[in-house]
Amino acid sequence: MTMDVDIPRDLDEAVRTETLAREKAYCQDLQRAGEWLEIWRLPGRYANLSIFDVGDHDRLHEILWNLPLFAFMTIDVQPLAAHPSALPAGERSGEQR
Repeated sequence: MTMDVDIPRDLDEAVRTETLAREKAYCQDLQRAGEWLEIWRLPGRYANLSIFDVGDHDRLHEILWNLPLFAFMTIDVQPLAAHPSALPAGERSGEQR
C-alpha cells in the first residue's frame, strides 16, 4: 500500500512533533510484532510504500485507523498474492544462503 501524508503547514509545532513521535513509535511497535513487514520512502514525496502481514481486512483497517497521522493521509491499499514464478526468499540474489 502507499500512504501519502499531507500535514497542514499551520499545525501547531508541538502537536506536529508529538504526533510524528507517536506515529514512529506505533509503526515500530507493529514492525516488532511482525504485522508491518516493510516500510519504504518514496523519494520526492512525503509518502511511503508499506507491506503488512495481518490476519484479515478488519485488522488492517484497525491498524490504519489508529495511525496518529491517519487524518492527514491518503492511503491506497493494494492486496498482494504470491506469484508462482517468484524465487523462494533464500534463492534471491544478495540474500544469505
